[in-house]
Amino acid sequence: MQEFLVEHGLPALFLLSFLASTLIPLGSEWLLVVLLLNGSAPAAAVTTATVGNWLGACTTWAIGVWGGPFIIRRILRISPPDEERAERFYNRYGSWSLLFSWLPVIGDPLCLVGGLLRVGFLRFSLLVFTGKLARYAAVAWLTLRAAS
Repeated sequence: MQEFLVEHGLPALFLLSFLASTLIPLGSEWLLVVLLLNGSAPAAAVTTATVGNWLGACTTWAIGVWGGPFIIRRILRISPPDEERAERFYNRYGSWSLLFSWLPVIGDPLCLVGGLLRVGFLRFSLLVFTGKLARYAAVAWLTLRAAS
């Protein structure tokens, strides 16, 4: 599977970044690193990963907005204590916490709770896109610096 993803370059990076930003537990940074080390243009790779990851986060946000409690409890099986913990986090730190939507484990639930609590799409997009761009740019910079 890894060879397939590397072979397909930026489209594979987009797809993996998208899926990694939904509630599916995947990572996309490794493919960004491999593509950069294989000579992909850094700006194109970072942009592709960021847009894919942001669109995946938007999908998770939409699940929260339109799916509501039924999807959370019946399909995603998020427990009431986990849901309460996320709401407390939002109440404490507000929508600014969406800047950390790139973090493993808590990032996707942050986007879901953003939808549940009806954070406006423009605010959601700006915060999430900024956080994800910063993460992919940092990974690219560190990769290219280490490679030189």
